[in-house]
Amino acid sequence: MRSLLYVIAVVLVVFWLLGAFMWHLGNLIYILLVLVIISFLLGIIRRGNI
Repeated sequence: MRSLLYVIAVVLVVFWLLGAFMWHLGNLIYILLVLVIISFLLGIIRRGNI
């Protein structure tokens, strides 16, 4: 399950970086950034390394 979270996080980071260079995407960049942060927090919480 942990590796799945990392795969999702990497995919979201890649899309966020692509969106950062394509400024016309607008708020999608910030939505992706929030999703990446949430996925990392979930990974940390599920491992118990708070």
